[in-house]
Amino acid sequence: MVLKLFKLLHRTRQEVFKNDARALEAARQKINGEFKNNQDETSEEKINELLKIASDVEVILRTSVIQAVHTDSDKILLIPRKDLLQDNTPYFGKPTKKHES
Repeated sequence: MVLKLFKLLHRTRQEVFKNDARALEAARQKINGEFKNNQDETSEEKINELLKIASDVEVILRTSVIQAVHTDSDKILLIPRKDLLQDNTPYFGKPTKKHES
């Protein structure tokens, strides 16, 4: 379970920070450092807590982080991934009137 999550975080890192060498390296160091700092943990409760945190971080990276590139001194180009794009379904229902009793 630990190794699987470790690999998943690295795959997510590679996708989220694609073409950004500095962010890729910083994320790699952070992931490796956190796992290394806790490699001697023996408490099952603490291990499960750490795994939950790592899993939450992976979800946040995958669903919330977007790349941006400075294209001019006052312009930024956003580069969304397919994971972030969602269909915008408009609401067509008619509002109902409240009936006061």
